[in-house]
Amino acid sequence: MITTLTVRADNPSALTLDGTNTYLLIDADTREALCIDPGPDLDAHISHIEDLCAEHSAHIAAIAITHGHPDHAPGALLLQHRSSARLYAHGTCAVPHNVDVSDGDCIAFGSAHVIAVDAPGHTFDHLVFYEPQGRALFTGDVILGHGYVVIAPPGGAMRPYQNTLARLATEFPDALRIYPGHGEVITAPAERIADYRAHREQRERETIDALANGATTIPEIVAKIYAQTPQHLWPAAARQVLAYLLALEEESRITSQPLHRQPTPAETAILAPNWARIVGSRDAAVVEAELGSNNTQELRDYHLIFPPG
Repeated sequence: MITTLTVRADNPSALTLDGTNTYLLIDADTREALCIDPGPDLDAHISHIEDLCAEHSAHIAAIAITHGHPDHAPGALLLQHRSSARLYAHGTCAVPHNVDVSDGDCIAFGSAHVIAVDAPGHTFDHLVFYEPQGRALFTGDVILGHGYVVIAPPGGAMRPYQNTLARLATEFPDALRIYPGHGEVITAPAERIADYRAHREQRERETIDALANGATTIPEIVAKIYAQTPQHLWPAAARQVLAYLLALEEESRITSQPLHRQPTPAETAILAPNWARIVGSRDAAVVEAELGSNNTQELRDYHLIFPPG
């Protein structure tokens, strides 16, 4: 039997929701624990994880991170230092770790284990962990407790993300719970995965429709699709639109060319925002890591090759 406990980091923001979820999985037979996503490098959060282990007479035998973003991974190094547990991560993850994890690998703790699922899209170093006894998926930033994940180039890509969602739907139709990286536990996994897949398809149709109706730049597409969204979130929407456009261009469904002009102030606010002014200096680094928005976006002109029909 496995007991699953949630410890939420005190790092709320627009992208982390109420904070990053750290999960402790404790094997009842041996009291060995696996810690998934120790979160940011916050001493109080790591101490909370340790205190919870002590309350359950458990000790941390393994640490695993879903991906290397700064709201999920840095705390792993501090927790490893205190616990001497082995740290597991995707082979391409830049966070220093002991064991490279590949698709299908098992991470054992006591008599229990989780199975790693290669899950690219949000990032290319992303893993989902499946715990077979409880039929539970630990999805990091692939699926959230509420709302939708931003897929932002260059760190993420749309088609790999959609393929990851399709794989979760196909291989884990009987999952009972999703433990997301942010937000509340999901008790209807199949429905949430289906909703996520439908949402991606809808946004792609809206992007194509915006192009068909005269929008030719990312700021123009964002203004059409996200007209009801607060404008301070438009820079995040722009990264999402870029992911769709890159996928469509790779499939030869659209074409683009640089405009060879400087963006207007309004375009700059969408394409190259000052995140410190929008979310504050504390959260700016996390936002830039999530959205890749520290990479300047070139102003390009996009057109459909074949009209939708």
